[in-house]
Amino acid sequence: MKKSTQLILTLTLSLFIFSCSSSEIEDPDVTPVDPPAEKTTYDKDVKTLINNSCATSACHDANAPQAGLPLTNYTQVKNAAENGNLITRINSSSNPMPPTGQNNTVISIIDQWKNDGYLEN
Repeated sequence: MKKSTQLILTLTLSLFIFSCSSSEIEDPDVTPVDPPAEKTTYDKDVKTLINNSCATSACHDANAPQAGLPLTNYTQVKNAAENGNLITRINSSSNPMPPTGQNNTVISIIDQWKNDGYLEN
């Protein structure tokens, strides 16, 4: 009986020792950090949306911008987003921009650009 108890104890201890490794042990006090997602930027994500939906002829182009608001470059779009009502109008259900209708993908990209800090590139 003593031999079988020693054998079980040895096997249990062996399994415990060999199943542990530094890569498998997690510190419960440390929150795992996911790698940062790629940030939304004006050059990569927003510029084309604005050019196709806002900075068009008879809207917010450089020639005759509606409401005196051209949206043809980063500085203009960022200022309109931070200080104007660009984001409010894009998200508005009663007075949306563009007036042809909203697009949830465009809204989420612009909102993420805001959340990421209005990065240029």
